[in-house]
Amino acid sequence: MQASPAFEKQMAGYGLTTAEILYRMPDHPALLQSYLWQDYDLFPEFPTLKKFLDFWTRTLDGPLFRITVGHRALIKPVEFKAVGAEFRLA
Repeated sequence: MQASPAFEKQMAGYGLTTAEILYRMPDHPALLQSYLWQDYDLFPEFPTLKKFLDFWTRTLDGPLFRITVGHRALIKPVEFKAVGAEFRLA
């Protein structure tokens, strides 16, 4: 059985990252639109998010207004700890 790509990333130090991206509508600059982005990324550099935002600014017309980031290092779930031994009671 092979581990999922998400689990492999977590074992490599990646954590689930969520970003709310507010951007201006190209044809109505006074209006803001919200986009929710989620992927596994490294805290605090966020190379995956930066790559996505670089793509956004190069390719899309809606100028960025504000980005709010949540990451497992900021909001931490239960930690995974490897167990060195297992004892079974029969």
